Amino acid sequence: MSNIIRVVLADDHVFVRDGVKSLLESEENIVVVGEATDGQEALTVVEEQKPDLLIIDIRMPHLTGIEVVDRLRKANNFVKTIVLSMHDSEEYVLKSINAGADGYLLKGSSKEEFLKALHTVTNGGKYFTGDISSILINQLSNPTAVETKSSLAEELTITKREKEILKLLLSGKGNKEIAETLDISKRTAEVHRFNLMKKLKVKNLMELSNKATEYSLL
Repeated sequence: MSNIIRVVLADDHVFVRDGVKSLLESEENIVVVGEATDGQEALTVVEEQKPDLLIIDIRMPHLTGIEVVDRLRKANNFVKTIVLSMHDSEEYVLKSINAGADGYLLKGSSKEEFLKALHTVTNGGKYFTGDISSILINQLSNPTAVETKSSLAEELTITKREKEILKLLLSGKGNKEIAETLDISKRTAEVHRFNLMKKLKVKNLMELSNKATEYSLL
């Protein structure tokens, strides 16, 4: 069986594609079998060429690299994928992993790191560059362990009454004013406030405000 690694390159900048292609084909066991200039074309070329690996820019016309990876996975096309980016951002790495990417590589990476990523991914491993701990990578590489802000927000779902309490608390109202506004007893207002802060794991109004903003609870 041939050990040639067949690669499709997708980037809307021809000089980037040419540079990556030159780097890859300097290796005798790597061949670029197709190129794409936008996300939609990338899907078409992958379907036609059935490569071992798709290397795709994160920012592309029509569909982003992350959207392409996500569509491939949803279509049960499990071609190996490496997302290329100029951004050393944990947010982008998280989105890439959530979409099902096998790797995330910075465009400024050295030839050695580029080839290391390629071989790691084509051999069934994961390769994510950037300032991210190995523990975080291991957790996020496991789909069951991925925990994003959206999933956390779902866990922090609050009731309609708690949302009313939250809004009044953040407007500066005390328990007595909340009770009068909602036509409930002061004791009931205190209980709702206690339960709300316990659920959100906060100790004061400043923490409550920060968490409400972070997870878009209002």
